[in-house]
Amino acid sequence: MAVNDAVVGEVPPPILGWAATPAMPLGPLGAQPPLSDQNQAIWETLNAFAREVMRPAGQTLDRMDPARQLDAGSPYWHFMGRFKELGLTIADVMGMDPAERARLLCLANEEFGYGDGGLAIVIGATMLPHLMMHHFGRADLIARYPEGTPGCWAITEPDHGTDMLDPDRKLFAASGEYGRPNCVATIKDDRVILHGQKAAWCSNAPAAELCVLYVAADTGAGPDPRHGACLIVPLDLPGVQKGKVIAKMGQRALPQGEIFFDQVELPLANILAGPADYQRAVYAIHAEANGLMGAVWTGAARAAYELAFDYAHERKQGGLPIIRHQSVAQRLFHMARKVEMSRALTQRVAAFNATAPTPSLASAMMAKVTGTQTAFEVASDALQIFGGNGVTDEYPIEKIFRDARLALIEDGCNEILSIKGGYSLARMDRLA
Repeated sequence: MAVNDAVVGEVPPPILGWAATPAMPLGPLGAQPPLSDQNQAIWETLNAFAREVMRPAGQTLDRMDPARQLDAGSPYWHFMGRFKELGLTIADVMGMDPAERARLLCLANEEFGYGDGGLAIVIGATMLPHLMMHHFGRADLIARYPEGTPGCWAITEPDHGTDMLDPDRKLFAASGEYGRPNCVATIKDDRVILHGQKAAWCSNAPAAELCVLYVAADTGAGPDPRHGACLIVPLDLPGVQKGKVIAKMGQRALPQGEIFFDQVELPLANILAGPADYQRAVYAIHAEANGLMGAVWTGAARAAYELAFDYAHERKQGGLPIIRHQSVAQRLFHMARKVEMSRALTQRVAAFNATAPTPSLASAMMAKVTGTQTAFEVASDALQIFGGNGVTDEYPIEKIFRDARLALIEDGCNEILSIKGGYSLARMDRLA
């Protein structure tokens, strides 16, 4: 019998079913295990939405004058209308089993980031007010403010950016002074009065109709940013003014701008979390937002990798497609590796946080830092593969690179998140 011939009558081992030179291409989601039939259908719908709606809208908005971005007929409003047609609502998502919800949110947000990073943040900002209403079990507010209109999350302030994410003062310098907050909610016996401003970095604020607002609270002893308030604020109230869309280097499809409050009155019922619950409210929205950022920017990294992969098969130098050059092949391998690592970590964190009694903010920060850093590194490597072509606006990779660069700062810059996350890992019971 020849070497390696199977014994007659025996079932050949599985390995003999392989090709003589085995190879297994990765799928559209890399080494992702097969999706259920339902999730496969959802993915196909979201992937088509990302490619056919988000990507062209994002590219057009990127080149528009920011002052005209929200004009009637703008691609922004076309995109928002098409997103509404998807029928993806927080009410439906929150009604799902927690583990299944985590899988869906990772799947959806990766596709949104794959389509356009800035518009993915528009979707997230729109959903955050209702997400927080559900987290706090506020059926009255959910009924009063139904889904379907653009939303925003307003927390950052001109003089207090990262400070607003640190109400427990883990990052605060021992000799530091906070200074007066830029925006204060004065809580009285029968109403809340808002006064001040939020910074120009409030995502989707210029287009938003509903805001989940985080501010310092004053219950009679002066404003205290450590015991603030989280409120649901309709942005059509008297005294509310929204700033213009700011011009910026990247994520230009995402309208960002200031919000001004001039003695704006709200009923007490619009307090989602008062001073006693404020730190819980910051923790909750930060854990959600950072976790989803990991998925969004994994999608952007995947888009950059795919562009470079295709280009490397088409572009010839030295008489061969450049993927035949060792340095390009090696670069593509590490790009694919980083995307796989980012997706795996993000899905793992989402599953843990969805089923744990309390989500892990440190883990969510890991997902955000890893996802955004991966997007920036992979986009940079992709641009290098494109060479001179990559820095022109004829190819989309330069836009992804610019978008990813901003992601290292938004939702808490990565350096600060890593410090705060490190402190969050500390076991106080083991410290003297």
